[in-house]
Amino acid sequence: MKTKRLILVTSPPASGKTYISKKLSEKLKHIVYLDKDTLIPLSKQIFVVAGEEYNRSSDFFEKYIRDYEYTAIVDLALEALNYDDKALINAPFTREIRSAEYINNLKVKLKDYNAKLTVIWVITEPEVIHQRMIERNSDRDVWKLENWNEYISEVDFSIPSTIDDPNDDLDFLKFYNSSDEEYNESMERIVSLLEE
Repeated sequence: MKTKRLILVTSPPASGKTYISKKLSEKLKHIVYLDKDTLIPLSKQIFVVAGEEYNRSSDFFEKYIRDYEYTAIVDLALEALNYDDKALINAPFTREIRSAEYINNLKVKLKDYNAKLTVIWVITEPEVIHQRMIERNSDRDVWKLENWNEYISEVDFSIPSTIDDPNDDLDFLKFYNSSDEEYNESMERIVSLLEE
């Protein structure tokens, strides 16, 4: 029986996750694409019902919404693995991929689906990220752009070290995305690896 894959495309916001995730999903076979941003309308409604200002960087978001968005999108991906070979989640997972406990628990869950974990970490220069946030003009970036120095000083761009499993060559892949040349090389390499 072929081993299935849960693919997490991760990085700080505006690194190119969505574009890369969609292009990977177009090129890979037997894949279900899931984007955590699809849950944003539901999350916005939680702010409204609670009478809170919409701010995805707020304590309210952290306490009442963030982790539930991740739980929901992972549960959808696990369900998709019952029906297809690969499920790809486009989401930052910024804390989760740095938690050995989270990663190990996810790997244990994946065994029930005859699946393994692949994390694709998108590497993009902060100046490129800033420009992309300005260009995408999203309401979820308003606070970040208005408080850029504070925001960027808190973003961890270091490459996560909790994932690398010496028994799995596909568990952690780096996707370089600060230029077209980097993007093209990374896309070709990763598609080739995941379709072997």
